[in-house]
Amino acid sequence: MSDLISKLQWRYATKKFNPAKAVPQEKVDRILEAIRLTATSSGLQPYEVFVVTSKEVREKIKPIAWNQEQITDASHLLVFAAWDNYTVERINTMFDLVNAERGFKNEGWENYRQMLLGTYPQRDAEVNYQHTARQAYIGLGTALIAAAEEQVDATPMEGFDPKALDEILDLRARGLRSVAILPLGYRADEGDWLQNLKKVRRPRDQFITEVA
Repeated sequence: MSDLISKLQWRYATKKFNPAKAVPQEKVDRILEAIRLTATSSGLQPYEVFVVTSKEVREKIKPIAWNQEQITDASHLLVFAAWDNYTVERINTMFDLVNAERGFKNEGWENYRQMLLGTYPQRDAEVNYQHTARQAYIGLGTALIAAAEEQVDATPMEGFDPKALDEILDLRARGLRSVAILPLGYRADEGDWLQNLKKVRRPRDQFITEVA
């Protein structure tokens, strides 16, 4: 754990990537697997991750992301896209997958399925999207930690036009809406004003409250 803490102290929101340095595929795969394995509400995994390496596509994304250079200079660009709604089909698909993988049905689990089916699909689509988006942020956080563990630089970004990105990746046709993007790569040797600055966080006693 002390090694993980040191890597989290090392990481920062990289402002300038080295476009000539690619992240090895095995590192990217481990970061993606960490995202896949992370927690989500009711285990529904209500979002997907798009790995954009196409230079052409990233050139289209850059103008709708405040022309931030990380979009095109990073090795890989991850796009976190949340379900636009909870549907009966989506909920059943995940519950059926659990049953198939475990090889049995559990009464309590099936009761829980019925509870979700009787609640989520009836809610307003925007309410459901806000919930799925929060699940995507759990994945984003896991990706940042996994990237730090791999000593890969990463920059979480919300500075983009979601509707425009949805159009570029044709997300709405898949029942998805973009939530956040995460360039992965390696920091440039120079040109990043943040790189050598001290990491500053609130002191523990101003951030954590012990309730004994």
